[in-house]
Amino acid sequence: MNKVGSYWLGKRANKEISSVGDDINSLSTSIEGGAKWLVNKLKGKMQKPLLELLKEYDMAVGIFPRDATNYEFNEETRKLTVYIPSVCEVGYRDSSVLRFSTVVTGYLEKGKLADIEGIKTKVMIWVKVTAITCEKSKLHFTAGMKKTRSRDAYEVLRDGVGVDKF
Repeated sequence: MNKVGSYWLGKRANKEISSVGDDINSLSTSIEGGAKWLVNKLKGKMQKPLLELLKEYDMAVGIFPRDATNYEFNEETRKLTVYIPSVCEVGYRDSSVLRFSTVVTGYLEKGKLADIEGIKTKVMIWVKVTAITCEKSKLHFTAGMKKTRSRDAYEVLRDGVGVDKF
């Protein structure tokens, strides 16, 4: 094999090895969220699906990507932690885009998710979303400034598209 072929195979092997490391990291995050779910189930505390929790608190059910199913919710503090298998972006019907980290946290109240960590939206540049408020047919995203969008665009579950970094 010539030098060019060896170089190409070496680069490809390094990329594959790096990819395996990334897969293991995202799997450990998913397992961590899944393990807590299993412990709650064994304790007899079965949590409802994330969609039902969002509906109960009058939030749009399509805010999170479709594969965000593992979560923790502390009813006393109202802290919500949602586990997402990998960093991803979700595009919505109104042409808006949200980028999600592998762990999203916030405090859930009726019609509001506040003190959010782990979500960004694109407003010329990527900006951290700090709150999402739902009221009737509108969603208000606070990301430095308040941006109002149609709630209908966020009522449908969508797949996330993987991205390299949050």
